[in-house]
Amino acid sequence: MNRVSQKLMKSWVELGTRFLPFADVASEDVPLSRLLRLSLIQVSVGMSLVLLVGTLNRVMIVELGVPASIVGVMITIPVLFAPFRALIGYQSDTYKCVLGWKRVPYIFRGTMLQFGGLAIMPFALLVLAGQGHAAEAPVWIGQAAAALAFFLVGAGLHMTQTVGLALATDLTKPEDRPNVVGLMYVMLLVGSMVSALVFGWLLRDFSPGRLVQVIQGSAVVTIALNGIALWKQEARQRGLENAPPEPGFREAWAMFAGQDLAMRRLIIVGLGTMAFSMQDVLLEPYGGQVLGMTVGETTRLSATLAGGGLFGFAVASYVLSRGADPGRMAAYGVLAGILAFTLVILSGHLQLTPLFAAGVLLIGVGGGLFGHGTLTATMNYAPKKQVGLALGAWGAVQATAAGLAVALGAIIRDVGKALVPGLGTAGGYHAVYAIEIVLLAVTFAAIYPMVRGNHLRKHEAGLAS
Repeated sequence: MNRVSQKLMKSWVELGTRFLPFADVASEDVPLSRLLRLSLIQVSVGMSLVLLVGTLNRVMIVELGVPASIVGVMITIPVLFAPFRALIGYQSDTYKCVLGWKRVPYIFRGTMLQFGGLAIMPFALLVLAGQGHAAEAPVWIGQAAAALAFFLVGAGLHMTQTVGLALATDLTKPEDRPNVVGLMYVMLLVGSMVSALVFGWLLRDFSPGRLVQVIQGSAVVTIALNGIALWKQEARQRGLENAPPEPGFREAWAMFAGQDLAMRRLIIVGLGTMAFSMQDVLLEPYGGQVLGMTVGETTRLSATLAGGGLFGFAVASYVLSRGADPGRMAAYGVLAGILAFTLVILSGHLQLTPLFAAGVLLIGVGGGLFGHGTLTATMNYAPKKQVGLALGAWGAVQATAAGLAVALGAIIRDVGKALVPGLGTAGGYHAVYAIEIVLLAVTFAAIYPMVRGNHLRKHEAGLAS
């Protein structure tokens, strides 16, 4: 390598560690290439989520003519598996594989569930819609097959994401975990955005045959991504199958729940997640009905929200990697959310679209700060032998709360519109946003004693030294 090439290479490396997000997460034991491979699990999860919640939502209603009520039920089916994430995490903590692995077998099983669900899904949807030769099949067959497909994919992605985060925690040091969290969730967003664009391009000329190709192609991609992600990640432990028996799930849960502030942290996750999720399906309709925004303008709101979330994760990763309190970071996210929903309500009263866009961006930032802070706290405070259980509990509460919040938000919007007709179309939306502000205030009240206690302990430790 000549002198010019050496200078260019040195400049690129220095640029990467200074400006590229989460580039400083790498260490001698766990290089960045290895972490990027592991994060491909998050890419496959993002792809499945976009397929279930976004692409198939529209395809089933518009192209296949499936009733919206049935579509709504199908989309909520994956949430049914969310409460089992804690059990999955516990099993990955205590599993005794003859090959010496704990995490890998569960990620493999989750991958197989995703693959199986995606493999049968297109045919189940065609039977559900009564397409082609399936027109004479009983209705319940299509409904049962589609429900099974959605359940398998949901179970698989919950399993792979939970155990994948546990494996990432096993591989990294405590001081590196904030950047690991940021990297994993950035890759989730990247997988979601890229998959949305690819699915939209592939299905631009819709046909039943093309639907089968796209969904089953995503099944193959899932296998490939997760296989690459797992390659030589978890070290094998000799004699693992002969290790002494572990406590049962009830005993392990009692030990986890008995830890200082463990249940309070889960309550905070549930309240905060509900507060940031109730508006998920309402922001675009609000912009169109209340502010008169065009379809193109409201569609860009999703990108604004995602951009705000990405910025929040980047800021949280930078600050937390320098020793900041993750609880304090979550509290900052809550305060940002209160301001954000206040701006959204004011934008409707004042008919100011820029104010609404600023509120949407701030919702993303606040959600990113809150999510990063709570997940980092879970990883940092998890006992060494209960990492999977702790992360599973966090994921179970987070996913269940998000699913319930979306459903409640739609119901409250309709009820609020009927009960307060004097406010017009905006009344139902403002009722949801006001409830979200109240939930965020309650969340902040739950976080504050923890943050203040940590601050006092650090202050006393400084005086003692």
